[in-house]
Order: sequence, then structure tokens, then C-alpha cells
Amino acid sequence: QVQLVESGGGSVQAGGSLRLSCAASGYTSSNFMGWFRQAPGKEREGVAAIYTRDSTTYYAQSVKGRFTISQDTAKNTVYLQMDSLKPEDTAMYYCAAGRLWGHFALASDRYDYWGQGTQVTVSS
Repeated sequence: QVQLVESGGGSVQAGGSLRLSCAASGYTSSNFMGWFRQAPGKEREGVAAIYTRDSTTYYAQSVKGRFTISQDTAKNTVYLQMDSLKPEDTAMYYCAAGRLWGHFALASDRYDYWGQGTQVTVSS
């Protein structure tokens, strides 16, 4: 059983930065780790994903150039560095793990394991 624990959320003003962490434990055959977000009244959307075998990264167009996903394999931890934050980035952010093909990297229904979420609030 895989457990994912997110941390690092909080409140920040527009233009600021936050770094989210996702610590994974337990055996897994997952080859992708992803970050997703869900704002009130909206569907969950894929933000960024990383192929854990070679660190290939995938980003939603809305965050490309502002967010960076990375991993520390020794710590079984995935990070999401969020810079130049905007009010529209406000959402609950979730970490997920799954075994999937690259073209499904930002598809939430392809992921098997989920963390509890961490809130990110960006004020204008």
C-alpha cells in the first residue's frame, strides 16, 4: 500500500512562491508522480507530472514556465516549486502516483494513489 503525504501549502501574495513536497512510502510499481489541483466548483486538473524512471516532466499550459516538478529518489519525495503565483492558482493541491503511459501524465483518472491534499491560497 502506497501512502502519499503532502506538505508546504499556505497563503501567499500574487507573485510569490511556494514549494510543495510529497513524501511517498510503501512499495509501488508506479512510474509516474503527479500534482493535481482542484478549486471550489471546478474539476480536478493536472498541473505537473514526472516520469520517475528518467525524470521526464510534463506541465499544464497554464503553469508552464512558472512551476517546476522534481524528485529526490533517495528521499522518495516529489516537489512542486511554484513561482510567480497568481490568484487563479488558488486550489487544493494533491499529489498522486500511478503506473501509466506518458500521454496520460496529466489525466487524474489514470492515477491509483492520492495524498490528502494541501491548500494553496494566492491573494491579489
